[in-house]
Amino acid sequence: MKKLLLALFGALAANAQTSVLTYHNDNAHTGQYLNEILLTPANVSESRFGSRHLLLTDGPVYAQALYFSRVKIAGVPGLRNVVYVVTANDSVYAYDADAGASDPLWMVNFLDPSKGVTIVTQADVGCVVIPELGIIGTPVIDAESGTIYLIAETKESGNFVFRLHALDVSNGVERPGSPVVIQPSGFVPLAQKQRASLLLANGVIYSSWSGHCDNGTYHGWVMAHDEKTLQLLGTFNNTPGGSGASFWNGGAGPVADAQGNVYVVSANGDIDGVPSPGDNDEAVLKLGPAPKLTVLDKFVPFNKAALNDVDLDLGSSGAVLLPPEAGSAAHPNVLYTSGKEGRMYLLDREALGGAQSGSDISALASLPVLAHATFGSAAYFNGSIYVAPEKGPMFAFRVSNGVLASSPVAQTSDALEKLGASPSISANGEQNGVVWINALTPGGRLAAYDATSLQKLYDSTAEPTAPPYTFTEFSAPTIADSKVFVPSYFGVVVFGELSAAAPAVTAVTDAAAFSPDAIAPGSLISIFGSGLAQGANSASATPLPLSLGDVSVTINGIVAPLLYVSPGQINAQVPNEVAAGPASLVVRAYGNLSAPKAITVKAAAPALFTVNGQAAVSPESPAAPGSSISLYFTGQGPVTAPGDDGAAPATGSVVWAKGPTSATIGGVAADVQFVGLAPNFPGVAQIDLKIPTLAPGTYPVLVTIGGVVSNAVQIVVAGS
Repeated sequence: MKKLLLALFGALAANAQTSVLTYHNDNAHTGQYLNEILLTPANVSESRFGSRHLLLTDGPVYAQALYFSRVKIAGVPGLRNVVYVVTANDSVYAYDADAGASDPLWMVNFLDPSKGVTIVTQADVGCVVIPELGIIGTPVIDAESGTIYLIAETKESGNFVFRLHALDVSNGVERPGSPVVIQPSGFVPLAQKQRASLLLANGVIYSSWSGHCDNGTYHGWVMAHDEKTLQLLGTFNNTPGGSGASFWNGGAGPVADAQGNVYVVSANGDIDGVPSPGDNDEAVLKLGPAPKLTVLDKFVPFNKAALNDVDLDLGSSGAVLLPPEAGSAAHPNVLYTSGKEGRMYLLDREALGGAQSGSDISALASLPVLAHATFGSAAYFNGSIYVAPEKGPMFAFRVSNGVLASSPVAQTSDALEKLGASPSISANGEQNGVVWINALTPGGRLAAYDATSLQKLYDSTAEPTAPPYTFTEFSAPTIADSKVFVPSYFGVVVFGELSAAAPAVTAVTDAAAFSPDAIAPGSLISIFGSGLAQGANSASATPLPLSLGDVSVTINGIVAPLLYVSPGQINAQVPNEVAAGPASLVVRAYGNLSAPKAITVKAAAPALFTVNGQAAVSPESPAAPGSSISLYFTGQGPVTAPGDDGAAPATGSVVWAKGPTSATIGGVAADVQFVGLAPNFPGVAQIDLKIPTLAPGTYPVLVTIGGVVSNAVQIVVAGS
């Protein structure tokens, strides 16, 4: 049995994270996506990679798109990989991430002109930056509860209102208690902007706030809401009695450490020559967890006054919490940030250092080496910080043992435009790193670079057939399952590996006996053909993925979980929702669809596995008469407690097959003690039999479920 499962599944882990549920991929904002198995420096090129389609929206997209794998969508059979998109027109979209250009799975909009609920515009706030200000901060998703949290702004009969919404990811319906109006004491909605990303840490939704072009009296707020009740737990006002010191950060919001401490970076607090009270402007602040949100520590650069005088916001970028490998024994927990001045800071999170004087003596590094401003977020990968300032090249700086290098280890040969970029990283663990940026150019461009050398691999402006897209400021690309999702003024542009030829399916069989006549709901199947994938890849975790290396399979339009893909063969699980009868199977590889392949699905179709020509049996034969054995097969048919597609039964649970079952060994009836799902491995069933009285020898075994007879396999019976 062990050999069989290793052959089928390899070494599977549990619950590998392939989703992108928050800004820059994690609560540290490292920008790393480390489960990428297809996109590498070897194949990300203008001849093999490019734009595919646009997920059209009703307004500009400034927030990062979020990707949630294996989502149950209301009214849609099976599971889907879903990309969630929010717009400045107060809309939320859920798109099938693998389906190409298609209608959204669901969409909601919070405007209702008939009731006086309209969009807030740049004319309303007196700041020509973002034409519409509906939902512009990146939402956050709680995978456990299946909830997406976001903040939307509306104008309601002349009043300006912010609301925190909690929506069910399956249908966009508001969760109980949602939405709630955000209106703490002293908060003036018209003066505030919610541009920064939301943070979910230890059951709390944190939001940070800024103003509009330094207009009027605004504050740098941090607010904390309970993720279950949405009730306001606490607030932090950076400038009570004053103005400014906002948290805008080029769209990068708060970050959090494992203890729930929150780190934010503030901007200028000297408005029109009036100093900000509290000395919390132009600062890195460490706030205690909600509800108190007290300042536990801070770092204020020595040249704060000079930064304020010429509007060189430290808070043009957010903070990145680096992993322990970047620290040292004396400084194990370090933080990186930079701002408009172009100075790079490495700080000890446990001792930020307070207000500096004369020099940044408390900083581990304070390096004025960038010639231009940074916005948004840097990224971290394999011991390097990647920073993309405006009007210059992107750099990689080594950071280790608590030391940030003053000279880059690599830099790009081309220069970025105004506003720079927030780099994102894709890699397969520590291998095949690719750096991605979404940058301003005439229109906009997606570019990719080798993470080691920063040699350019791809530039969408060099792709002759690429549709133009309009850049939205400070927006970051999302990399997930070999696709890149780029926000734009008209929606999200989807990029991926390109293939001129469509995949071709020649045969579909069960994965045990390789018969086209033994396919049932929940069973494992093998798909044979050509051009099914660019290379060989196996699922690394359960539950099984719905897409593997940008390859997916549908049966009657229901997505099938995948075990293995290769150019000539795919191993998959038939979705449980597929009904018995004629069915149509389609393979999608790199955006291209195969011709439909007709198959027949039976209610039950047992197909017994073999190992080295013998039955897959536990304990290994020979088995003595009267002893009990377990045989392993697929295609057991309906069960008493159906699980999600691609998932194994929960540990300790016993799931029986419903169909009438019998078995024979050498033509002699064997007592069936159990038939149902095998533990730990999706799509595999087991039947426990008692060996009848037989002479020593080798005998054929047959299993019948629901009147359907399995293939014959051999088992060795020992002497009594």
